Order: sequence, then C-alpha cells, then structure tokens
Amino acid sequence: MIGNLLKPEIDELVEKRAFADLREVLIRFAPVDIAEMLSDFPPETQVILIRLLPYQLAADAFEHLERADQEAVIRALGNDEVARLLNEVEPDDRTAIFEELPPAMTQRLIDLLSPKERAASLALLGYPEGSIARRMTPEYVAVNRDWTVGRVLEHLRQVGKEREALNQLYVIGPGGRLQGVVDLRHLVTSQPDIPLAEIFDAQVVSLKALEDQEGAVSAFRKYDRAALPVVDSQGVLVGVVTVDDILDVAEEETTEDIQKMAGMEALDAPYLASRLGELIRKRGGWLVVLFFGQMLTASAMGYYETELQQAIVLALFVPLIISSGGNSGSQAATLIIRALATQDVRAQDWLRVLRREAVTSLALGTGLAVIGLMRVALWPGRERLYGDHYFLVGVTVAISLIGVVVFGSLVGAMLPFIFRKLKLDPAVCSAPFVATLVDVTGLIIYFTVAQQVLKGTLL
Repeated sequence: MIGNLLKPEIDELVEKRAFADLREVLIRFAPVDIAEMLSDFPPETQVILIRLLPYQLAADAFEHLERADQEAVIRALGNDEVARLLNEVEPDDRTAIFEELPPAMTQRLIDLLSPKERAASLALLGYPEGSIARRMTPEYVAVNRDWTVGRVLEHLRQVGKEREALNQLYVIGPGGRLQGVVDLRHLVTSQPDIPLAEIFDAQVVSLKALEDQEGAVSAFRKYDRAALPVVDSQGVLVGVVTVDDILDVAEEETTEDIQKMAGMEALDAPYLASRLGELIRKRGGWLVVLFFGQMLTASAMGYYETELQQAIVLALFVPLIISSGGNSGSQAATLIIRALATQDVRAQDWLRVLRREAVTSLALGTGLAVIGLMRVALWPGRERLYGDHYFLVGVTVAISLIGVVVFGSLVGAMLPFIFRKLKLDPAVCSAPFVATLVDVTGLIIYFTVAQQVLKGTLL
C-alpha cells in the first residue's frame, strides 16, 4: 500500500537522479515498509534504492524482501556491496536466504563474508535442512551461573549491542550446558551483589538442534515464548530461535499443507516466482494419479451398464451420490489433517475419532437422505420424471446417501492416521485423493442398494 502511494514520487526522484532527496524519503520508514516499497520496482531500481540506504537499514530491509527479489539484488550488486550487505544481515536470516539460492551462488556469497560471519553461516548450514538449528541465531547472551548480578549487567553492557535476543539471558554451567534462564527485568531489579544462582529459573524449555521446524512451532504455541534456546544432544547451548523466525516457519508449513491438500506437490517458491516448468511438474504428477483414479470410476460405471440400461433413471442421481460422499470425505480429511498438525488430535486418538465420525456422519447422511427422499417423492411431475416406482427410487437414493456419507467420512478421517503411521505427511492425503477414492466406492454402494431395493420392479 505504501509503495503504491509513493511509487510515482520515487520514480520521479530516480529519473531526476535526486538521490539525496530520495534517501530522505526512504529513511523515514521502517525496514518492512521499505521492503514493501522495493517489491514494487524492477531489480535495477531496487539496487539503486538499496545503495542509498545506511548499511544496517539496507540489511534490515533486505531481510524482508521476497526470495526472488533478494536473489535479483544480489546478482545486480558488486562483490564488495554484497559482502557489506550480507555481513549486516542476521545469521539466521542469512541462512534462510542461502537455502533458496543455487549451491554455486551460495558458496560464492559465503566466501565474501567476514571470517566471523562466514563461520556462523557454515555452522548453521551444517545442520540438516528442515531442522530448527537452521533457524537459530548465535546472537544471544550467555552468562555463567557462578556470576553475580553486577557482573552479568557489566557483561551485558559489553556485548548487548551485538545481540538479537535480550529479553532473556541464558545461564550456562560446565561445558556450556544450559542450566536455566533469567529475565532481564529480574536482573535490573536485583542488587548487584546477589549471586545469579539465586534468581535464575532452572525450569527452562529448550529445543533440540535436530528437531523438525514444525515441532518448534508447536513448542512456541504451547509455551507462549518470544524466544527459545536450542541445545545439542549433550545439552550444550548452541543458539536461540526467536518468534519472528517461527512465524515464518508457521506460514511456510501452512502454505505447504494447503498446497498438498489441493492435490499437488508443495512449491519451493512463491507462486509468481515459481518457474512454469516447476508448476507443470508439481501439479501434473498428482493430476495424472487422480486421472487414473477417476478411470476406476468409469470402470465401475461400465460394470453396472446392465442396471443403467434397465433403469436409466438411476443415472440422474449418480453425480448427487458421488459428490455427497466426496464432500463428506474431504470435510473429514481436512478436519483431521489440521487437528493432527496443531496436535489437537494425536495418533493414539484414532479410535475416538472413528467413533465421533461414525455418529456424526450417520446424522449427516440421514439428514441428506431425508432431503433426497423428499426431492424425489414430492417433486412435481415425479411419475413422468422417475416413473411409476418413483418412491422406491427415492428410497434407493436415501439409503445410498447414508452409506456413501458414512463411508466417505470414515475414510477421510482414518487415512491421515494411516499416512502418519506409515511416516508419510498426512497432508498428502488430500481432499481430491479422498474424493477420487470415495467416487468409486460410492458407485458400488449406490448400485448395490439399487439392486436390492428395485429388484422385481425396475431391475
């Protein structure tokens, strides 16, 4: 919004080469607002604007750019400018940038960093992709449990300006093992000669360095913290993860789950930044799988060709039957996938879920069955549309609706648990996948019911 309002003014200043005035306009805004402005301009203009900003403000704004814009700026800047910019970016944000770049470019950029920042980047990149350690920052304050409050405050004055997470200080013992945390407010309200061991909190919540990022999101949600320490397998403090990075992870994970539930592979980049070839590949694979699944539906229809020829009226309700089953299954799958993701439901709760869905789907199916029966039995011109045995046709539709809704809901609810048991992502159990499966079984249920109810009349 801000970028749209200022774009004409900035374009005019760039064209006039009025760089001093342009700098005065930009520095009035927060880094996230500057990034929003930059995204409205082509790469060549973005580079001009980045160059005009003070180093730290440029780095802060650069962190908020989309990955495609970051890559374009890096390619356009010279080596010295890139080095100066990346050295000012926070280590965890810099690691996130490197993960998205081609390996050759990442290596070139790492070589441009200062020795200190290069060591920090290599340490973070040494952890497995997707682990929470890739999101942590080494810019925290660690203090010794044997210190006094006065010594801690003096240490904080010396190093605090270079650190990102200052709300809490992390207390370490022998070998750098995490012993506890102390809030900054407890420090500044305590007497300088009080031992730190008397005021720090030993009940510390920490994350494992190799823990999955999605698990860290759950920990932040559960404990409601602004930052959490990260420890290795020996309990040694190796970094801190802040809530702003976790919000990014939560957005990425949610986006990935939504894309998978739509029946496609998750994209590695924002939609507009994704290459056409990648879009085709990631959407086409699942479409082919679902297409073959729908071919089974056609085969099922062919199997009941005789029944359709004898009672063509049955074909009128095929879309109604299979869509009802698919919709109920998709609802159940979406609810359970999300509940598993937020840990509202756990793997051991599958039996409770099965019972709830059995009762719920039976009630929903019965409601639809009543509507379906009334639709056939009370519709004007029913004898002309559905024949003399219209009431039996209505009964067939009603019973079938109960069957397909119950079956669809149970399948949709249980498949995520099965996928989780098989160590697969439950989001892969997408709504289209469930709908395709229920389509085939819905036809079987429908025509089986028809054979029994309409036997001796239409069949």
